[in-house]
Amino acid sequence: MVLTFDPFREFDRLAGQVFGGPAGGAATLAMPMDLYRSGDHFVLHCDLAGVDPGSVQVDVDGKVLTIRAERSARTDNDVQWVRRERATGTFERRLTLGDGLDLDKIAATWQDGVLTLTIPVAEAAKPRRIAISTGATARAEEAAPALAGS
Repeated sequence: MVLTFDPFREFDRLAGQVFGGPAGGAATLAMPMDLYRSGDHFVLHCDLAGVDPGSVQVDVDGKVLTIRAERSARTDNDVQWVRRERATGTFERRLTLGDGLDLDKIAATWQDGVLTLTIPVAEAAKPRRIAISTGATARAEEAAPALAGS
């Protein structure tokens, strides 16, 4: 029901292997995520360590879910960097959502640097049992409205 589509992902991965860049791109490294289904909803966790929760935006436009976050760079002038691996700036992930989700009821929570989105499955898309009537039961059900009208 939830699909990710990035036509350039494989190209970026191969280019990263050939030219020595990070596989998956900086946004993927800066915002790794897990996505799973639990009962009647999907759960998405994004790791956003060091990001101010106030800088995080979650938007739905049509069937595209966009998550944006910003990690500010340290501005200490007296710092001499020995190693700097944590990316700074604005990061964005986009997911194309499938049919059968209730996009109006997406909930977002923040705890310990992890953004969690809960995306419920729409009522119409939930599995349901269809009653099967037998010949005798069907005739009785058909006769019941006729008897009530007499």
